[in-house]
Order: sequence, then structure tokens, then C-alpha cells
Amino acid sequence: MEYQGIIFDFNGTLFFDNDKHVKAWNEISKILRGKEITLEELHTKLNGTPNIQNILYFTDGKATKEELEKYSQKKEEYYRQFCKEDTEKFHLVDGVCEFFDHLKEKDIPFTIASASIKENIDFFIESFGLDRWIKPEDIIYDDGTYENKIAMFHKAADVIGVDMKDIRIYEDSNSGLKNAYDAGCRQIVAICDKEKEEEFLKRPGVIKTMQDFSFAKEL
Repeated sequence: MEYQGIIFDFNGTLFFDNDKHVKAWNEISKILRGKEITLEELHTKLNGTPNIQNILYFTDGKATKEELEKYSQKKEEYYRQFCKEDTEKFHLVDGVCEFFDHLKEKDIPFTIASASIKENIDFFIESFGLDRWIKPEDIIYDDGTYENKIAMFHKAADVIGVDMKDIRIYEDSNSGLKNAYDAGCRQIVAICDKEKEEEFLKRPGVIKTMQDFSFAKEL
């Protein structure tokens, strides 16, 4: 086996939830400026950027520190609400549970490195029973101490006790793939739509692409 440990991104990788984030930002946009976000704004201004940066964008840089915190938390409250309301899609990606079981059986260490805040991580642990496979304290999340996702990947590698050159990282976004490569990973798997496979396979360090983890059911 070419890897000795695995780091998983979460949102968009183990749980498909982009539409919930969009809906939540729409609500915040309506509160702060009286209109919904546009498709262009979504792709050029909002996707993959920190909450604070998005709120500053909505307020033309005028939001106070208190307002940044308030609306950042409010956005995540909306997000969790929309997740719970969509009962049909509120589950881990197909095959994830089986893959986690397989890794546990083979004693292959793994964890999650997510840009989500603690409140959302707690929500995911409770909703999906992630503590069946991963100790909550071993999940890396945005606690305000990491400079970027690269630093989070390095911390996750320390947690599972495997050198980055022997780790496989599963990611879904352009920035996530780049950060995984910049962190030293050379076994990156991109979770993406079928039509994006060719593009993603050209990214440095990406060895294959997948739409889900359904292969795990055959392990």
C-alpha cells in the first residue's frame, strides 16, 4: 500500500454541503445589504474565503469586530439549520462509513483537517457519529491558531504520527488541492464532478479523482 495514513478534508469531501453554504450566505447578504448574492460573486468573491472576509465584502469593509463575530456565527447557524432541514441529503458521502471501517480494520491512522469552526465540527460529530472512528480531540479545525490550511495539514500529520510523504489527502477544492501539495503531500485524491476530472488530474500531486467513496463497499 502506497500510503500509511490519511487526512480527509470534510466539507465537499466527506459531506456534500455547498448548497447549504450558499443559502446561508444569501441570508446574511439580505440582512446586511438587502439583496441576495449573485453567481458571479459566489465564484469570484465568496467561495473558499473566510467568513470575516465575506462579511467585510458585504459591508464595504465597514463591519465592526463585534459585527464580524455576530454575522459569522449567524451564518453558521443558518448553515446548520439548512443541513438539518434537508434530511434526504444530510448524511456522509456514499461509501465513507465503509471506508472508515476498512481503515480501522487495517490499523491505518486517519483524521480530518477542516476549515470549519468548532461549533460546526461538534455538529458533525454529533450528527454523523464521527467519534465512532476518530477521537474528537484528533480532528483539526479552525480554532484561530492556524495561519492556513497548510499548517492544519501539518498538525493533522503530527496527530496521526505519519510523515507527510507517506500520507494520502482527500480534498475537493482548488485551494485545498494546492494547500495539500504545498504541505508536502504527493498522494492527493480529488473529489470532484465527472466533468472536472481532466482538469483536476493536471493539478500537482493529484494521483486520481473520485465522485464518492462507493468503492469502499467492495473492500
